[in-house]
Amino acid sequence: MLEYWQAHLTFTLLAFVLVAFFNQRTGLKIALLAGFLAVSFLPVDGLPLAAYLRGVTDDVATTTLVGLLYAALVRMGVTNRLQPVSRVQLLLLFSGLALVLYPSTLGLTYFDPYRLGYNPRPLLLGIGLLTLVFILVRNGLVVCMLGLATLAFSLQLKPSPNYWDYLLDPFIAVYCWTALIVTGLKTAWFSAMARRKLKLEAEL
Repeated sequence: MLEYWQAHLTFTLLAFVLVAFFNQRTGLKIALLAGFLAVSFLPVDGLPLAAYLRGVTDDVATTTLVGLLYAALVRMGVTNRLQPVSRVQLLLLFSGLALVLYPSTLGLTYFDPYRLGYNPRPLLLGIGLLTLVFILVRNGLVVCMLGLATLAFSLQLKPSPNYWDYLLDPFIAVYCWTALIVTGLKTAWFSAMARRKLKLEAEL
């Protein structure tokens, strides 16, 4: 069961984030969290239920795991939601990393940045500089995500020897791109409505 520790954690946090509501009592939230953890250990054909999630998602990136943990803490009322500026910074960072990594996997470019993850000194330097930038702008969540991903890679907490697998996976990439597009559309909509309102007021 120990080999599935990340799958159990991912299953528990994901289920809790999807089901828990902000207005629920703390005791109920704790019960939900404990219940989902127990469910993740239920054996199905000799394997825990969480192993089947792992079969679909593989071990998610450390950054995704930290993001899920943060979302769960927000649901629990332990911490506050990200400020809008910090959230956009996070979305831009991981959308940008996805834009670097995934075009090659889709055959859109001959440059393969995934290979850099096997001997990641330049990549580690770049992520270190990015972490310093986010320390300066006081975006603690991004600092934790990048820092813990690097620490997990150093300790080889996942079977993969590639640094990219600790930094990024398709789930955080799709989430960030979708959220960034939605945020952009909302901003454009509200800006258009504000301009229209100003125009109508000027005409009156």
